[in-house]
Amino acid sequence: MCLIAFSYNVHPQYPLVIIANRDEFYDRPTAAAHFWEDEPSILAGRDLRQHGSWLGVSKSGRFAAITNFRDPPLPVTGLLSRGEIVQQFLISNESAEQFIASLREKKALYGGFNVLLYDGQEMQHYNNIFDEHNNIESGTYSVSNATINTSWPKTDLAKNMLEETSKNGKLEARDLISLLANEEIAQDEVLPDTGVGIHLERALSAQFVKLPNYGTRCSTAIAYHKNGQIDFLERTYEDGKYKFDRSYLINTEE
Repeated sequence: MCLIAFSYNVHPQYPLVIIANRDEFYDRPTAAAHFWEDEPSILAGRDLRQHGSWLGVSKSGRFAAITNFRDPPLPVTGLLSRGEIVQQFLISNESAEQFIASLREKKALYGGFNVLLYDGQEMQHYNNIFDEHNNIESGTYSVSNATINTSWPKTDLAKNMLEETSKNGKLEARDLISLLANEEIAQDEVLPDTGVGIHLERALSAQFVKLPNYGTRCSTAIAYHKNGQIDFLERTYEDGKYKFDRSYLINTEE
């Protein structure tokens, strides 16, 4: 993932609401969200190169999502794939806090990342570059390629849009999916300096990224209902153009 906004224990009927965009090279093989044949409890998209995922939920109600940390001097990849973190947590019985404690012991084996984990009881965030572990309290948050709630134009916009939408009485994935479709480029004076050069900073400042060979591959909206249902919608794009939607409704109390 490259952009995530989420509200946690803000809306009385929806304890967890997530909107997210995954940006990736267009030629990287990917499967859209589905229940995995080898791990039937997992609902997630799948990277067909390393076989992990960037975001997913489980039938028991667990959630995990990961973003890369952008810093050109750092290695792009590590000995282990970041996508395996999502998979491992979704099939684990560990609490989010316990899982992060184990993850910290091998943090140097991965490229830079932020991970968000929800175990049904608590929401946790971890950044392996800063070795930063946060127990998420009630509120609305955003994360991209720095750390949680870093103020970038697109993260601030995503957070504000979700805050406004969360004031509505009814929230479902189909109402949320288009919140991160904004292609507007931020003004130069408010761009972050992440070391990739001004032209790329401009292109990556949009919520919905479009470059000749890289950009937003899918958007995901997830609404956890108070009654235990999870409303999950993934919208897939090809070369920056809409391709199809996949929608699921999970009953975690069954």
